[in-house]
Amino acid sequence: MSEQFADSGRIRLCYERFGDPDDPPVLLIMGANAQMIGWPEGFCEGLTDHGLHVIRFDNRDAGRSTHFEGGSPEAVMAALEGDFTGAAYTLKDMVDDTVGLLDALGIDSAHLVGASMGGFIAQLTAIEHPNRVRSLTSMMSSTGDRAVGQADPKVFAEMRPQPNGERQNYIGWYLRALPVFGSPAFPQDEDKVAERAGRHFDRGYDPLAMMRHDVATVAAGDLTPRLHSLKTPTLVIHGNADRMCDVSGGKATAAAVPGAKLAILDGMGHNVPRQLWSELATLISDHIHHVSAG
Repeated sequence: MSEQFADSGRIRLCYERFGDPDDPPVLLIMGANAQMIGWPEGFCEGLTDHGLHVIRFDNRDAGRSTHFEGGSPEAVMAALEGDFTGAAYTLKDMVDDTVGLLDALGIDSAHLVGASMGGFIAQLTAIEHPNRVRSLTSMMSSTGDRAVGQADPKVFAEMRPQPNGERQNYIGWYLRALPVFGSPAFPQDEDKVAERAGRHFDRGYDPLAMMRHDVATVAAGDLTPRLHSLKTPTLVIHGNADRMCDVSGGKATAAAVPGAKLAILDGMGHNVPRQLWSELATLISDHIHHVSAG
């Protein structure tokens, strides 16, 4: 396992591979302002233990992939009002990045697993490029319908003040914020959390990237009508303790996709806690192997 780089159009993407390349390929897509290390190594190895070949990567504007400029709270608010002139790019561009990575790796089609914004990217990839997606797993995500899947407004107040550009300040903020957006039912080892936060900062922490990702996601609009015609075998996973994306978003996604399976996990928030790695790996691998068999 080592970080590598691939060109996807004008974008350079950083990625890692786990397991046997001859096993079914699984592409893990992370969320807004999150890096590929948001898919923990232990979780990735859990998937390979189930006979899967795992690829995780930094989206554009995350980690060691290509970063952009611009982004502001005002651009996000304008996007919510229907003005997307402040968008540095669209979710469709991020779909093109995803397909471009598959091209660069010589993979004709893969099983996609997307979390949060990554769920939107995975959904839209399946809609736009159905022949490239063997199965879809949408985690802690929604449909784009603003009537569902919304964050608890108190979350943002509880995570203030936002970190400045200093490494230790960011680590301290992350230690304080994780219990707010994460899974309080599954306490995390603070030393390991601090180490991961430090890696996130060192790999390319970009506070304005969250704004650019948010605008791209809002600009995608409501995918519900297009999800109704999706034929890709779909699994939806959501936690009933998710305060960043209410569980109604997962329920709406499963209801929109014909034949989709829904798994709601008790105590899971908006992260991938160590205590659930095994259960999540089993859910995802069972879904993939069922699709591969039939």
